[in-house]
Amino acid sequence: MRPRDLDVTYRRRFDAHLAYRNRVWRVLAAKYFARFIAPDATVLDLGCGYGEFINHIACGKKYAIDLNARARQYLAAGVTFFEQDCAARWPLEDASLDVVFTSNFFEHLPSKQALAETLAEAWRCLRPGGRILAMGPNIRFIGGAYWDFWDHHLALTEISMAEALEVQGFAVERVLPRFLPYTMVNRRRAPAVLLSVYLKIPALWRLFGRQFLVFAAKPAGVAPRGEC
Repeated sequence: MRPRDLDVTYRRRFDAHLAYRNRVWRVLAAKYFARFIAPDATVLDLGCGYGEFINHIACGKKYAIDLNARARQYLAAGVTFFEQDCAARWPLEDASLDVVFTSNFFEHLPSKQALAETLAEAWRCLRPGGRILAMGPNIRFIGGAYWDFWDHHLALTEISMAEALEVQGFAVERVLPRFLPYTMVNRRRAPAVLLSVYLKIPALWRLFGRQFLVFAAKPAGVAPRGEC
């Protein structure tokens, strides 16, 4: 998608919901994702959008990547922003990240090749033992509504996401087929406080969850690619 079209899409889809999304992600970061991210970790938010995750997660060093230049103005102080195609080489050293997080992003990539190249960059930049946390809409449970967003290109399930990670050398640690409900756009807004309750009751995930969450690690003791 052209940067201008991306900006228009973001404005149309998210601007009216930004305050609510920030309330939701403040809860998600503190009540769920914080347990997987050390306070001194170096974290990259891949496809950061308006920074709802990276702004609220507590960690040592923060990076964010997005092709939309406007994302920069929503990022908190201390977040280093890279405006670029995620499939191109990231301006980071090998083994410099502890965690790569991504939410509702991979389905927007134009091809499986772009996804493979993006995952290869995540593998390169993660330290051995570092993790990628990948969340996204699970077409298995969403069906045709998956295509209601015109910029969705890749149809993914928790199984195809896990396989894509394994092909790039990651060791899949945990797969949640159902985690969060599908979308905060064009839906009735539940009070953010109810999310704290929802996160404590995995049985509710199996009823209402339409997004997968996959945890995968770069195995310790691996050599950089191209070396014996």
